[in-house]
Amino acid sequence: MGKDNQTWVSEFILLGLSSDWPTQVFLFVLFLAMYLVTVLGNLLILLLIRLDSRLQTPMYFFLTVLSFVDICYSSSTVPQMLVHFLSALKSISFHSCALQLYTSLAMGGTEFFLLGAMAYDRYVAVCHPLHYMVIMHGALCLRLAAGCLTAGLMNSLMQTVMIFQLPLCHRVVNHFACEILAVLRLTCADISLHKVMVALSGFLVIMFPCCLVLFSYAHIVAAIVRIRSSQGRHKAFSTCASHLMVVSLCFGTAIFTYMRPVGQSSVEQDKMVALFYAVVTPMLNPLIYSLRNSDVIGAMRRALGKLKENG
Repeated sequence: MGKDNQTWVSEFILLGLSSDWPTQVFLFVLFLAMYLVTVLGNLLILLLIRLDSRLQTPMYFFLTVLSFVDICYSSSTVPQMLVHFLSALKSISFHSCALQLYTSLAMGGTEFFLLGAMAYDRYVAVCHPLHYMVIMHGALCLRLAAGCLTAGLMNSLMQTVMIFQLPLCHRVVNHFACEILAVLRLTCADISLHKVMVALSGFLVIMFPCCLVLFSYAHIVAAIVRIRSSQGRHKAFSTCASHLMVVSLCFGTAIFTYMRPVGQSSVEQDKMVALFYAVVTPMLNPLIYSLRNSDVIGAMRRALGKLKENG
């Protein structure tokens, strides 16, 4: 990229969510509270799984990775957004912007692939319960997690390099973060092909794991229907309920976003979708897995019991 007035930008100005000061203070308090819930909730999940031997299973190994990814994803955007709520000049350097875009894309892509791997884990647990620990052995779980992370990192690297090689003619980003479509709008070149590539990449990152989820749950539902006792059906479904809620939340919004024709999204819609993934989803995931999971609740009670005994 040549360092001239038309192609080189040393820093960007982010317009954020609002220019009204009282609104910005309110949003600061709201998103600070949500971010604290996100970090503390996911750290609690990590701690409980680490300390409780009953949670040392493939299902909770993937939940550990998901909690770590959620913390990284939210932390790539929210702290800077909080600072900007209370700042007069909402600037971000070129390299910080590129790093933010890379990290958020990498963690977002990793989460989609990870949800697909978790669906496969639930499929094996319900459809092949007697061979579950043999199939989902430690080496396979590590390979699946590493594969999800690698796929997310490679997709993010490709898109980040593609975006920041374009000539940038503007420095004002109509967004609260360096989001891919918002940065694309700063270019002074024809970006029609790039928009198609972004949509195609998003489609593959979303639809491949989504198809794996649909395949897994089609077999899971068929297996549950064949269970004769209502208690057995309830137990089988309860092992998948939390994951199914998270999957519906993530893939539902993503499909709504990326299945639209190229160019049909508005700036405000892009902001709301990015806000949902950066703030809301990472906050809800630990709440869903803790409030609707008897194993996690049991681990929490045992941990509190030990604290009382030691106290």
